[in-house]
Amino acid sequence: MTDRTPDRTEIAARLAAAVGRINRRARSDAASLGYGIVSALATVQREGPLRPGDLSRIEVVTKPTMTRILTELEQRGLIEREADPSDGRAFMVSITPAGVEAVERARSDRTGIVAELIADLPTADVQAIAGALDALERVAQGDRSQEVHTSGR
Repeated sequence: MTDRTPDRTEIAARLAAAVGRINRRARSDAASLGYGIVSALATVQREGPLRPGDLSRIEVVTKPTMTRILTELEQRGLIEREADPSDGRAFMVSITPAGVEAVERARSDRTGIVAELIADLPTADVQAIAGALDALERVAQGDRSQEVHTSGR
C-alpha cells in the first residue's frame, strides 16, 4: 500500500499563491477603498460597536495602522465614534448607513470579478472549487477542527 498522504507544505504554498493571485485580480482598480479598509469596516459591521484595540486584534494589524484606517473611515463618514459606556476615557466605533452601503458595494464588486474569473472554467473545476469551500471557509475562520461538515450544495 502506497502512502498517499498529501504534502501539506506543498498544498499550503500552492493555496497561498492561488489565493493571493485571486485576491489581487479581484481587487477592483475603480474601488475607492483598499482591501484592509473594507475588511476593517466589514468587521465593525459584523462585530460592532468595537473599541479600536479590539478591532486591531481582530484584523491582526498594529494599533497605529488601525488608527490610520479609522481616521480614513471616519473622514469618509463610514464609521462614527461614540463614548464607551464602560470607560469614559475610551471610545467605540460603529458603522454608519453609508458604511453598510460601502461594504455591500465592495462585496458585490469582488463577487462579480471572481464570478468572471470562474465563468469559463469547466464544470468539473467549478464543482471541485465548490467542494473545497466548506474547508476553506473553516480555515479562513481559524477553525482547525477535524469535524466533517456537510452541506446541501
